[in-house]
Amino acid sequence: MRQQSQTRAAKEAHDLFKPIAKKPPTDYEQAQQTFHANRERLKAERLAREAERRGKPDKAS
Repeated sequence: MRQQSQTRAAKEAHDLFKPIAKKPPTDYEQAQQTFHANRERLKAERLAREAERRGKPDKAS
């Protein structure tokens, strides 16, 4: 009897918390994702250039 009630409770919980179907991103959301990805790429490139510059000895000194 107890096993059956746990199973029923688990089924009810699963029905309540089932994943929502994901809809495709709007144009705005897609533009924001693209913008953030591009910003992160440019940031990584800039940090790599700065690290490379710091690693090289200055020829002027």
